[in-house]
Amino acid sequence: MGRNGTSVARVLTLTKTDPSAMKPALEEAGRIAQAGGVLAVPTESFYALGASVGCSSRQAEAIRRVCRIKGRGDGKPLLVLIADQAQLDSLVTSVSRAATVLMQQFWPGPLTIVFPAAEGLPDELTAGTGTVGVRLSAYPILQEVLRRTGPLTGTSANRSGAPPARTAEEVDQAVGGEVDMILDGGPTPAARPSTVVDVSGAIRVLREGPIASAQILAVLAEAGLASSL
Repeated sequence: MGRNGTSVARVLTLTKTDPSAMKPALEEAGRIAQAGGVLAVPTESFYALGASVGCSSRQAEAIRRVCRIKGRGDGKPLLVLIADQAQLDSLVTSVSRAATVLMQQFWPGPLTIVFPAAEGLPDELTAGTGTVGVRLSAYPILQEVLRRTGPLTGTSANRSGAPPARTAEEVDQAVGGEVDMILDGGPTPAARPSTVVDVSGAIRVLREGPIASAQILAVLAEAGLASSL
């Protein structure tokens, strides 16, 4: 339930054992996202606040709403979750050879890659950096959601400074009064946050995660690419 003690968001259950039973919830999630709503979705780490990502005014307002729910004014960019590489096209201006090598090796998986951002993406998403961090998740339930919604923001579904939510109930308690739908996929695995690699210029590991810098360096070296890791 939300801060006023009453749950406002709809909570729909995603049945892992019967994919066909998830269809109504997934279709509703897609409609809400495309209408400019905000979802809470399960990921391989924690629940995330998902707003549709793109260049329209409706999408920009949804992303601003995510920032208001988070209570963040820190100027940090928001990462984007995608279901497949086809969804990357509308988000970036170019894909370097290094990015291609890393995607082939580590996607889908716990690697966020920072690309040059497509023109028109909201400043609330990019924080004015001209770049955008994107992850192709390997989490099956999240992939199903993203196939219906398109790219979504992936910031954790909690207020800034508060613990991240592992269950739909925890999301409901934290921000249930401010999101349009909570997709209940059960407790999340609480995996480590993804490794973040910036390939928009000199290759840099911005955050070490499940994929070590040494692994990234080895893959790039094998492809004959220098790195400043």
